[in-house]
Amino acid sequence: MAKTGSGERPNILLIVLDTQRADRLSCYWSEAERAKRTPTSPNLDRLASESTLFERAIAPAQWTIPSHASMFTGEYPSTHQTVQADIELSPSFPTLAELLKFSGYSTVGFCNNPLVGILKNGLRRGFETFYNYGGALPTRPAEGNPLPQPFNRLIAAYTQFWRKLSYPVQNAFARSDRLFQLALHPWLVPLWTRLVNFKGNTAASIADLNRYLQQMARRQSDPRSANQPFFCFVNLMEPHLPYWPPEPFVQQFAPYFKSNRAARDFLRQYNVQPYRWMAPLPEPLSPLQAQVLSDIYDAEVAYQDHLLGSVFETLRHTGLERNTLVAVVADHGEGLGEHQFVGHAFVVYEELIRVPLLLRYPGHIPAGERIATPVSTRRLFHTLLEAAGFSPSLSLSQNRAPRVSLKIRREIARLSLARTLAGEDPEQGTVLSEAFPPHILIRAMENRDDQLLQERACYATRRALYEGSTKLIQTGETPSLYNLETDPEELRDLLSAGAWDTDSGTSLSTWLTRLQQGLKQWLAWAESRRPASAPRKVDVESDADLVRRMQELGYLE
Repeated sequence: MAKTGSGERPNILLIVLDTQRADRLSCYWSEAERAKRTPTSPNLDRLASESTLFERAIAPAQWTIPSHASMFTGEYPSTHQTVQADIELSPSFPTLAELLKFSGYSTVGFCNNPLVGILKNGLRRGFETFYNYGGALPTRPAEGNPLPQPFNRLIAAYTQFWRKLSYPVQNAFARSDRLFQLALHPWLVPLWTRLVNFKGNTAASIADLNRYLQQMARRQSDPRSANQPFFCFVNLMEPHLPYWPPEPFVQQFAPYFKSNRAARDFLRQYNVQPYRWMAPLPEPLSPLQAQVLSDIYDAEVAYQDHLLGSVFETLRHTGLERNTLVAVVADHGEGLGEHQFVGHAFVVYEELIRVPLLLRYPGHIPAGERIATPVSTRRLFHTLLEAAGFSPSLSLSQNRAPRVSLKIRREIARLSLARTLAGEDPEQGTVLSEAFPPHILIRAMENRDDQLLQERACYATRRALYEGSTKLIQTGETPSLYNLETDPEELRDLLSAGAWDTDSGTSLSTWLTRLQQGLKQWLAWAESRRPASAPRKVDVESDADLVRRMQELGYLE
């Protein structure tokens, strides 16, 4: 990636596809797979042909909050420690949006995930404007409301008043054991999944994004206006449960669904049982259940890709694509029954932490390249800042500019994915991923089936260390080892009894010891970068305060 001067700084469009597995985008399929399967992502496939595609991009964590915190700070979860819903990112870590803002970028977010857009966790720091499409009272640009302007202003003032009341309640549902347990009741699930916009509104957010891009194109083409670049963050979560893809996409990927009552009944029940979205499977899914989840997931992926096509078209017809760096990534994937897990709460298998990563920047990033080296998506922080011209010598003189150590400034240049594109990967294909089990989820589950949680080691922190095609998974004190080149689905643990009985047992033992020592060194390095102060826990309001706020909102008498 060529460095740019201050007058050539690119616009940056960061699109996070929440809960998107890499292997379910057709641009990640082999030629043999393409010949047999219906493409799920023709628009992203087209973008991939104009981009560099990273075949083995690894998320730093298996769920939303820690993974976004890593992409926004460039740090692993063991460093930033924002690994629970009640922890706020330390001000010691300047975020990507903060650094770009103080480097002269305008910063805006279009977010569908309430865990990023509503929770008080520091992930919105640095955004001048941030639109939430999830939650009880979504926010949208005035242009996205079809009512006349005077009514828009009145409605905006009214919803802002109620939003101040509702946000603490919505925060509490993600942090209070009692309220979280209440939210899992099947009778209440339709309320918060549909009426409270759990998945946001993908179509509305993309429509608003297109209008924003058109406005920016007009502004940047006007010689009378300051040519200020923009950083635009977008979070889309269409492939997240519950599943409601439009009928044409269901028909395309699950043609049996309309006529198969058992398939429809299973999905209808599954959609209102969020406990089943997250808990380990007590027994494997039936063939029909596995097929329904897999096919309907693909239908959601295809619907989201269909909507994304308009964004890429907007970039083309406005001319923005010439000077816009587009990064498409996922925060994590999704388990669909593999390894007897569903959802994305506990494990570090490929279906959860191997994610798509595409980088497109004409004239600066090669088109059509595919990079096989494992890379961490935390390095987007360094990559985007370097592309924006943020260098060790850059001086931030604004009064409220975040403090940026010389070490971080140097790391921006060293850890940019530009080094990997040049064949000089600074981490030599060694990547870490960490799964800290969400505490509030564990507490909700242990009352139902603590024995199953114990059997599946759900209380343990899991970590994965990649070294080329070798992958070590450390679950508490228990290791497992996989060769992803010969076993991409991680079905054969090389440390199983059968593997140890082979002639390679001695070398395998040495191999394991070296990887475990490497993991300890990575963790020691990550922990050494922590700030001196402990991570800040967000206070949950008292039950009396919550009852009062819920009464004000009309939820309680």
